[in-house]
Amino acid sequence: MMKKFLLIFLCLAHYISWAQITPRHILEKAYSIEKVKETLIPRKDYKPYPTSMEDWKKVVPDSIIQQVIKNGEEALSAPFEPISGSMSLDFVRSGDRSVHGKLSFGKRNRLTALILAESVEGKGRFMEAIFNGIWSICEESFWGVPAHISGTGLPDVENPVVDLFSAETASVLAMADYFVGDKLDKINKLIRKRIYFETNRRIFIPMTTHSDRYGWMSKTRPVNNWNPWIMSNWLMSTLLLEQNDQRRADMVYAAMKGLDLYINGLGEAGGCDEGPSYWFAAGGSVFDCLELLDKSTAGNINIYKESIIQKMAAYVYKAHIDGFYFTNFADADPVLKPDGLMLFRFGKALKDENMIQFGQWANLNFNRFEVNGNQRMRTIENMMTIKDIPSKTNYQPVQDAWISDIQVMTARSANGLYLAAHGGHNAESHNHNDVGDFIVYADGKPMLVDAGRGNYTARTFSSKRYDLWFTQSNYHNLPIVNGNGQKEGRSFEAGNVTCQMNEKSATLQMDLSTAYPKEAKINKWLRSLTLQRDKEKIILADDYVLENIPSSLQHIFMTVCEVDISVPGKILLTSQSNKTTKEVNPTRLIIEYNQALWSVSTDFPSTEGMEYSSFKTKWNGSQVQRILLTSRKLDAKGKYQFTIFKG
Repeated sequence: MMKKFLLIFLCLAHYISWAQITPRHILEKAYSIEKVKETLIPRKDYKPYPTSMEDWKKVVPDSIIQQVIKNGEEALSAPFEPISGSMSLDFVRSGDRSVHGKLSFGKRNRLTALILAESVEGKGRFMEAIFNGIWSICEESFWGVPAHISGTGLPDVENPVVDLFSAETASVLAMADYFVGDKLDKINKLIRKRIYFETNRRIFIPMTTHSDRYGWMSKTRPVNNWNPWIMSNWLMSTLLLEQNDQRRADMVYAAMKGLDLYINGLGEAGGCDEGPSYWFAAGGSVFDCLELLDKSTAGNINIYKESIIQKMAAYVYKAHIDGFYFTNFADADPVLKPDGLMLFRFGKALKDENMIQFGQWANLNFNRFEVNGNQRMRTIENMMTIKDIPSKTNYQPVQDAWISDIQVMTARSANGLYLAAHGGHNAESHNHNDVGDFIVYADGKPMLVDAGRGNYTARTFSSKRYDLWFTQSNYHNLPIVNGNGQKEGRSFEAGNVTCQMNEKSATLQMDLSTAYPKEAKINKWLRSLTLQRDKEKIILADDYVLENIPSSLQHIFMTVCEVDISVPGKILLTSQSNKTTKEVNPTRLIIEYNQALWSVSTDFPSTEGMEYSSFKTKWNGSQVQRILLTSRKLDAKGKYQFTIFKG
């Protein structure tokens, strides 16, 4: 069983300290440019990865080598098609990101597969395809995606933009130069020259001359996953490609100071307001950077002992619910197959036994080694980790957590109830209007949920973002007052947030009034969410004062369960069977309500259209459903309570 809490934690979170820059500048203060120059391994001596079959066999199991070769063979069959002007313009014309993304990402994934296959096999049979992949990508006008160039669709080739995927592309080409560079020279010496020229033009020069133009390099506000994601790829391509040792050291140091900007924006608890799925691009990319710095300086640049790095890492296992389910607020995905090999390495570097065990558990359950996907540099390190990771684990999910800087509470009971709730504000990264939202799982199954995000399109990050139902508070576990849901913006926030935990209960309390617009006419809306461990139930209590008698008052519950509202005073939720879980014994959850106060109905949000189509499969085949409780008794002030327990 999980450890009991023996102490009571009373945690107050005030917004005056929220979203502030803490000028830690950890890397810049700890290490000078002179230290980088002194300790950075010169490029000619920098050999971080195997480059021959003999060396690969020393560190990678034969089964993985065969898998890598098979992946390369499959990649041989597909041509490297050009990206047309019409395809680039498709985003601004239709709002669809997928057409361009499928071709662009596919080319990079195939090239990575081919590079690694040639490196581990060494017979030369993948080289012509590698050459064509490199040349095709170098011929592209833009290495990123049209959604990231301010709605123009077509890039301005005189002003290269550094985005996530242009930085990723630089790393892929740097891998080609490192792993098969000599063989490229045998085809034609202009190939590697072209790799450097294009990387220098598109990444190195913009990053060294005007990186301050980019929001993800802001010094005045917190930055999100873009920063460490890009810094990690800038470091990778710099270390492997840049031949001038002076410039190489300068760029490494600039990337260190760039990474400091992300660390400066973390709260004291190291929380990730983008959620656990984005943590693998944010906190996970911080580790990618630290791993590169550590190895490229023979351990001389190392900040793993810093408290903020330890806390930032711990966030991801604190957000784990059960199986592949994670606490998901805002755009975070509820279902993840975490990269256990990376987590294991991160845990070892930090000497964090919880993360080590979490990584071992994830690797055993999900076997996440793969060549495709973003953060491709992790593929290489993961290959080299497989022989070291144990085939057993003592992992247990965290019992309770209070992540004060993002105001997220998680708690679980001995009978399988799990409650996660948060305060926050409505200008968080990848924000939904969801202050005071909560989720409930039972026996590791989703019962009351945050629906999550739909597909990213042009509307997702535009002025029309909050036209999408999954971003609106009306589709979260929240009240609707006088027909009004919450509004977006930094001023719409939770007030007077407190979290109290002990061995009997866990409670998150806050005032929701400041999260709603003035049209809602709320003077006070005190919300309390309590997991009563000793009584094996959850209590949701709302205490409100309005300016006058409301025209309407509703409360929403979101679920992916089968819903039975036939018994007055009770809502019965039954976990749905699906092909993924192959569930035999469904879990039942009961929500008790005052039948004299509420009438109950249900509806199903749309699953049609570009943004919504993923909801047909997002929850492992279960459909998102909304339960609407409409007040029969409208008063200017009142209290109500819902009791939630296993049936």
